[in-house]
Amino acid sequence: MRPGKKGLNKRMETTGQLYILSAPSGCGKTTILRKVMANINGLAFSVSHTTRSPRSGETNGVDYHFVTEEEFHRMRTEDLFLEWAEVHGNYYGTSRPAVLEQLESGQDIILDIDVQGAAIINEDKSLDAVSIFVAPPTLAELEKRLRGRGTDSSETIALRLQNAAKEMTAISRYKYLVINDRLEDAVQTMQSIIIAERSSCRRLADGTSIRLEK
Repeated sequence: MRPGKKGLNKRMETTGQLYILSAPSGCGKTTILRKVMANINGLAFSVSHTTRSPRSGETNGVDYHFVTEEEFHRMRTEDLFLEWAEVHGNYYGTSRPAVLEQLESGQDIILDIDVQGAAIINEDKSLDAVSIFVAPPTLAELEKRLRGRGTDSSETIALRLQNAAKEMTAISRYKYLVINDRLEDAVQTMQSIIIAERSSCRRLADGTSIRLEK
């Protein structure tokens, strides 16, 4: 809940801010997010549940909660996800209890979700989410980056590029757009967005509420 003008001379207690971060695969979203979180205090990353297998270097409970399809469907049936989606044949979901608990404690939360999940979150106006889309400078540059990773087949890359083109048609539904041409510029832009949003809620850059004296 954002504070109004009443009682500005007192310390304002606010719930945390929810941020939605979406991007086509290969845009460098994870790298940007890690740098932003290293530079700005008071941000927490919502660890999603997924049925896909861990990639090299990924840790269960840190990058994702890796679960079976049976476990995922059980959680979905019990309405334990704020949103869920099937992407590239795997399921992804955002834990409702974990996110709401952190927001109520005043913690700012970043959700790394696709455009399907973002649309669901944005429908819930009580969450007051701030949406950010990270895009490549061009699809040709995205293809270059995907091939440079050396982890996907040509068929998989073609599918990812096709999906990227579709996802980028949703940019107009996001509040902010960050173009990842130069990594340093993209990181600075995202940091500026978070600081500006905190300022609009009468909060300092580190997320703490401002005490205004008479």
